Amino acid sequence: MTYPNTQLFINGQWQDAADGRTLAVFNPASGKEIGRVAHAGKADLDQAVAAAQKGFETWRDMAPAERSRIMRKAAAFMRERAGEIAPLLTQEQGKPLAEAKGEAMAAADIIEWFAEEGFRVYGRIVPGRFKPELRQMVIKDPVGPVAAFTPWNFPINQIVRKVGAALAAGCSMLVKAPEETPAAAAALIKAFADAGIPPGVLGLVYGNPAEISSYLIPHPVIRKITFTGSTPVGKQLAALAGQHMKRVTMELGGHAPVIVCEDADIQLAVKSAGAAKFRNAGQVCISPTRFLVHESIKNDFAAALVKYTQSLKVGEGLAEGTTMGPLANPRRITAMAEFTQDAVKHGAKVAHGGERIGDAGNFWQPTILTDVPLEAKVFNDEPFGPMAAIRPFNTLEEAIAEANRLPFGLAGYGFTKSLKNADLMARKVEVGMMWINMPALPSAEMPFGGVKDSGYGSEGGPEAMDAYLNARAVTIMNV
Repeated sequence: MTYPNTQLFINGQWQDAADGRTLAVFNPASGKEIGRVAHAGKADLDQAVAAAQKGFETWRDMAPAERSRIMRKAAAFMRERAGEIAPLLTQEQGKPLAEAKGEAMAAADIIEWFAEEGFRVYGRIVPGRFKPELRQMVIKDPVGPVAAFTPWNFPINQIVRKVGAALAAGCSMLVKAPEETPAAAAALIKAFADAGIPPGVLGLVYGNPAEISSYLIPHPVIRKITFTGSTPVGKQLAALAGQHMKRVTMELGGHAPVIVCEDADIQLAVKSAGAAKFRNAGQVCISPTRFLVHESIKNDFAAALVKYTQSLKVGEGLAEGTTMGPLANPRRITAMAEFTQDAVKHGAKVAHGGERIGDAGNFWQPTILTDVPLEAKVFNDEPFGPMAAIRPFNTLEEAIAEANRLPFGLAGYGFTKSLKNADLMARKVEVGMMWINMPALPSAEMPFGGVKDSGYGSEGGPEAMDAYLNARAVTIMNV
């Protein structure tokens, strides 16, 4: 499939940047340029923000049933077009075709769920405390136009979670999507456009991230900010939003612990954690990274994980049979090499991988490190790549303490046959999402977000709607 050049979407129209600027898009499997994406300037942003305000005024006043109808139609388009969208996503991001198609299909499920959740934006009637004539009401209104900033690792998924909740609540949204993976984001927005969403309700821009965020966040039209990305950048944007009293949702970086107890089913743990670890070449915010394995089974677990890793087929995402594609950019290759070298320097052993594959594209061997000391960089900084670091523990309390040692708290995993162990991990591991005896399985109806330095707010479940709604108190005295 030919990869398209990508335009901005402003006020219901696809258009080039006003000054004609573009950026190159590269295929991570080859390192070659495959297309261009429009680079928004101030004139484009001025137009986009004005459109978002008008779109909000229209969308806010539409009946929930009509908003739901448009959203469900967009979901249907995503499902119908998944086979066309997936190759675009694979070309620009690198993930295997099956994963890319799964991301497009999952977007349809998320849109549909939020389309129905919009019917449940309820206020309430509160009895008057002192007089029965008092009619006290709690009214929930959409907060207003929203600015969304999203990353390249899941360019459809990370947008659709934000868009679904915002639209269901009655907000308009201007998306600043990733320049590295523009076509997939555009395909999602096109599904809504083709479904008949009014002009200005959804906008899409690309360009310099710092310039766009410094323009949109302080802008008086924008009433809420939602960001997915690294913790350092998230803190900067949250601070800027705080200066302007803007509501914020932050889904930031993680460093997910995996606790494998003495009584765990090793094959289940390897299959579940292995699938989660090497999905999207480990470039997943909820990817398991710190493997804490009971001393008595550490060798058996490591051997089984190595065997699993050896079964992976690394290659170009469009090639048949590929189960792990390239890393997104050359920076990730450099980072993987640095993590590996640092771990070995501190005494860790490379049980598998640890090297770049070839010299074309951004391919890295799936890597297993064992006997990793706490001082190693990989046990303190998120590797964001196909690297699993294994360290033994003796007591579950010791493992939980290590799981909670870092300031991150996005996702965690546990494997045990004991209800007591499962309950202890569920209560004590400080993460926003915990999966026990299974791989990561996010769903639209469940909260998605972290605690501590991994952010605040949710992008799933009914909780996701709260940040897009103002709760107002109205009291009427009957006279």
